[in-house]
Amino acid sequence: MMNLTKIALLTLMGLSDHPPTMNGLFVLFLLIYLITLIINLLVFFLVLVDHHLHNPMYFFLSNLAFLDMSYSSVTAPRLLFDLVTKSRSITIPACIAQVFFFVLLAASEVLLLSAMSYDRYIAICHPLHYQQVMSWKLCCHLAFIIWVFGLTYSLFHTLFLLRLSFCGPTSIHNFFCDLPHLFQASCTDPTINIVLVFTAAGGVTLPAFLFTFLPYVRILSTVFRIPSNAGNLKAFYTCTSHLLVVFIFYISLIFIYLVPTSSNTLSMNICFSVMYSLINPLLNPLIYSLRNSDLKAAFKRTLNN
Repeated sequence: MMNLTKIALLTLMGLSDHPPTMNGLFVLFLLIYLITLIINLLVFFLVLVDHHLHNPMYFFLSNLAFLDMSYSSVTAPRLLFDLVTKSRSITIPACIAQVFFFVLLAASEVLLLSAMSYDRYIAICHPLHYQQVMSWKLCCHLAFIIWVFGLTYSLFHTLFLLRLSFCGPTSIHNFFCDLPHLFQASCTDPTINIVLVFTAAGGVTLPAFLFTFLPYVRILSTVFRIPSNAGNLKAFYTCTSHLLVVFIFYISLIFIYLVPTSSNTLSMNICFSVMYSLINPLLNPLIYSLRNSDLKAAFKRTLNN
């Protein structure tokens, strides 16, 4: 079906129209973006070069670091550009491209968090079988499935986007393009696309959510049986930190994709978008990685070499 696009540009409304506020936001988000890149790049580099970290747990952490670097790079540069130039226009192809990469990385992270949860479950609840179960072959297969699924899932939604014609409204009440925004700008009935989003949420996101959270129920019950109080407390804080990050990620997903947008929820939508696309990629390495003693030791070894 030919795509009869009636408008060439969309306008990203951004976070503020007040020049001093925009300057402050530019500095804030530039720092967040740079710190996100530096920390995730450090984690990725350490896992790559230090043979002590060549095990399944850090293999998944390196994938998460790469994903978070890419994730923040889909939205942050465009946001910083708009804050500096005050130019908020974006072409339809550029908007769809941003949606493609954003959905790809979001879908990949959903499955990656599930794989990491399963890895921790085997390590804590079945430590004697860990090496046998979490073999390198399984880890590589899981990573392959995660990235292929993310690519296929995103391509599927993107191809269905191409059937839409766009005639307005041209204003996107956010700082980046996402599926719901393009549905609102479409003059073609987007019902099929919306049904696909909800079907995917039920068929993919919900099982992934359960597969991520349910192992932690068993993990926490195992942690509480650890004889040492110090070990018990450390493992408990580690698990709850992981759960907090995952909870923020999923709450943001649910609010953005499943809660109907109205004038009353626009500000909340933008807040969750900031958490989802900019804050979460910074929190992940802080919670999962930099508090880890093995990574700290690897960092010291790298500095001493």
